[in-house]
Amino acid sequence: MPEPRLAAGIWVSAYLARLGLANIPAYVLAHGDDTAGAVLVKCARLDGTAQLWAREWDFQTDTRDWRVTETGAEPDIDASIRRQRGFDPDLWVIEVESREGRVLLGEEGL
Repeated sequence: MPEPRLAAGIWVSAYLARLGLANIPAYVLAHGDDTAGAVLVKCARLDGTAQLWAREWDFQTDTRDWRVTETGAEPDIDASIRRQRGFDPDLWVIEVESREGRVLLGEEGL
């Protein structure tokens, strides 16, 4: 039986609150499906570069972990997000602004 999943809209609200408590600016760039939409997190490094985070399945540990899926110039990351939203209109996109690359995902929690 699959593990219970938190609705995407609730997860996004909690994530934004957590970022706010850490004084890390974040914005919803694309509102996906409230129940089952996947989430991408773009970290704008404020120097023209960005990282794109997504949850990916790890077959060795049988878990879905947050990982950096792309790194590069911010316009290139934005183009990748547009392509992915073209295939999946239910996709959420959150933009985090952090020179240090702090997104509070992965080993940082959430």
